[in-house]
Amino acid sequence: MLSDWEPPKSFSVFEHFQVKRIAGALGAEITGVDLSTDISDAVIEDLTGALNEHHVIFFRVQNLTPKSQAAFASRFGPLIAYPMVKGLGGTDAVVSVVKKPGERANFGGLWHADTTYLDEPPMGALLYAVELPPYGGDTLFANMHLAYETLSPSLQAYLETLTVIQNSAKAEVAKTREDRIKDDGGERIQFVAEHPAVITHPRTGRKALYVNSAHTERFKELTIEESEPILRFLFRHLTRPEFTCRFVWTPGALAFWDNYATQHNPINDYHGFRRVMHRVTIGGGRIA
Repeated sequence: MLSDWEPPKSFSVFEHFQVKRIAGALGAEITGVDLSTDISDAVIEDLTGALNEHHVIFFRVQNLTPKSQAAFASRFGPLIAYPMVKGLGGTDAVVSVVKKPGERANFGGLWHADTTYLDEPPMGALLYAVELPPYGGDTLFANMHLAYETLSPSLQAYLETLTVIQNSAKAEVAKTREDRIKDDGGERIQFVAEHPAVITHPRTGRKALYVNSAHTERFKELTIEESEPILRFLFRHLTRPEFTCRFVWTPGALAFWDNYATQHNPINDYHGFRRVMHRVTIGGGRIA
């Protein structure tokens, strides 16, 4: 239960870099690694370990081109294209996430896990700060392991019997993509997929809640009316402040999040300014 939860007392010490936690629930900054270089397999293994423990890891003062960002990301798995926005020149895997001064909506501007409407949703993504507003534009992250573990055992057991229908065309999230699809000449394609409401993380074996307000439409086994109150409770529950961290972007910063273990929410509080980020997505395969 929530009242019994305490943050982990300690984490691993890694040989090849330094780790500083930024919140009790998740999130850590990594120092001592230049992501633009040819990183050894030992460092990649340690970074994977840090990601497993902290679920989202951050790097400051990096100097990355789309090609070098994609090269680093590819060390963790196959890169996949975002289905509705064209990639940058030279690599389809890197997309530009932009909000222009005259726009009001920001891309993906609500709590979500990435593209859970795909049959094989991604295991993670890397977002790199290219151009930032003078203030605002922070990103919130939430820990879906804690969201699951702090539910009552009875609700945990029930959710483990359910399947969620994930739909890319839910109105609220579709609205956040309109400007980018229009600019890039992309297509408005609808994707629908079914996944367990509770998944087991393929690397750690830890269970995680796998519903999100952007893409989860209903439970397959229930009607829309029956699904609605349960989902409404879960959407509120999974974003409790004690499950979250907040990352303040700086030029050249990069965030690498585990899409099985987290959700994120880019805060839309910088109207009138331009924000440009480059994102790479790592494929993961079927989940269970």
